[in-house]
Amino acid sequence: MISVEDWALIRRLVADGVPQRQVARDLGIGRATVEWALASDRPPKYERPAAPTAFTPFESSVKQLLAKTPDMPATVIAERVGWTGSITWFRDNVRRLRPEHRPVDPSDRLTWLPGDAAQCDLWFPPKKIPLEDGSKTLLPVLVITAAHSRFMVGAMIPTRHTADLLLGMWMLLQQLGRVPRRLIWDNESGIGRGKRHAEGVGAFTGTLATTLQRLKPYDPESKGIVERRNGYFETSFMPGRDFTSPADFNTQFTDWLAIANARVVRTIKARPIDLLDADRAAMLALPPVPPTVGWVNRVRLGRDYYVRIDSSDYSVDPSLIGRFVDVTADLSRVEVRHEGRVVAAHHRVWARGQTITDPVHVAAAKVLREQFQLPRPAAGPNEELSRDLADYDRAFGLIDGGLADAQPDVVADGEVA
Repeated sequence: MISVEDWALIRRLVADGVPQRQVARDLGIGRATVEWALASDRPPKYERPAAPTAFTPFESSVKQLLAKTPDMPATVIAERVGWTGSITWFRDNVRRLRPEHRPVDPSDRLTWLPGDAAQCDLWFPPKKIPLEDGSKTLLPVLVITAAHSRFMVGAMIPTRHTADLLLGMWMLLQQLGRVPRRLIWDNESGIGRGKRHAEGVGAFTGTLATTLQRLKPYDPESKGIVERRNGYFETSFMPGRDFTSPADFNTQFTDWLAIANARVVRTIKARPIDLLDADRAAMLALPPVPPTVGWVNRVRLGRDYYVRIDSSDYSVDPSLIGRFVDVTADLSRVEVRHEGRVVAAHHRVWARGQTITDPVHVAAAKVLREQFQLPRPAAGPNEELSRDLADYDRAFGLIDGGLADAQPDVVADGEVA
């Protein structure tokens, strides 16, 4: 077989008018080879002829099993068909046949109208963030991307709990200034599972008058815009950066997003900042009454005068021990109220398992403890209680008023006077 270079040379020489006999003589090849090169419209390529292998007798049985169960493991198929050879060789052949029997799931090209949708997702930056107790951990970043303009907003949040997800969404929608008509999520547990939204999600979207759409499994194309942004963050934002706290991360990320939103997006050949006004004009207005978001709990304050938010405990005025208090928290602050009055306020910590104590509460608890331990004063001589035993006879109808007057008097110590 001749090389690709010889094949190309033969065709060029004959096209230039060189006789085929001379071409064969100059290149040292046969006339038939020259004729074949001229007749072939493709470069020469070595192709090994197909030959039976050890897998060939089992191929039809394997295809029958894959047609019925496309995801059956290769080891199970080998057992069913009685394969005794190399399992690696068998897996390679099953891998070659399996795509022919998988069900087809086509994806359409999506067109995003202005104001129609925003895609939401959690991105986990590949760098641990220092927290209040000196520990470092990976924290989620909530990202919302407007589908039409590709405008991005995002912020780091402390947990994947529903309360923090809704707090983050409301904060980012306020930054966006409008509400997209659809908020597209995957099956994030804090948003919902199966056919049901998580508790509080329905009330949140109802207040915003928008729709939260959770995608079915194995449908990455419907949320591909925000998924690609996650990779973009890791390659364009993260390299060379260090962070001292979640607040420092959010400051750097917000500053960088302003730059990223002013860059031309290749797929739409425009800058997100230039398309934002048209996108926002078709969105819904922010609600006149903000949605109820955040951590909310009503508890009876225990003897240790602490309440828990997420995994950390916060002190409360100990004078309210035994009474019901209302606990609320957002991404940065924890407040405790009793009958509408603030009885405790703390900065929220993002570290796990912390105890946050106000020194004023400790001092108040010490005073209450000392007062409780003081001995109770004894009753004075004029405070001794006494009762005429005849009162009990009258109460049970044993004697009337006249007989009672005839009875002997009874003094306080029960002796007859």
